Amino acid sequence: MKRLDITEKLSFDKKPVLVIKDKEVEVDNSAVTVLKIMGLMGDNPTPKDITEAYELLFDTKGRKVIEGLKLDFNGLVTVIQSAITLITDNGEPAGEQ
Repeated sequence: MKRLDITEKLSFDKKPVLVIKDKEVEVDNSAVTVLKIMGLMGDNPTPKDITEAYELLFDTKGRKVIEGLKLDFNGLVTVIQSAITLITDNGEPAGEQ
C-alpha cells in the first residue's frame, strides 16, 4: 500500500483575529468557509449574501462581540470585508500584527 504523509505541508495554525477597538474576534479561515465566501461575494452581493458571509466568518461568540459594538451598516460591511481580506490574502494584512 502506498502512503504519503503531507502533515508538514499543511497549516494547523490558530485562526486569524480581527482587532476592533480593544476586542479580538476570531475569523473562520477553513478551506470550506473560504470557498463558500468566494461563491457568495461576487460583484453585487445581496443583503442575504452579506448575512450568510457574516455567519460563516464569525462564530456565535464573535458575532456577539461585533453586535455589542453597535456598528452601523457600513461599519459591519467593513468588518466583513476586512475578515474576507484577512483569510484570502496570503500576505500580512495592513495594520498591526
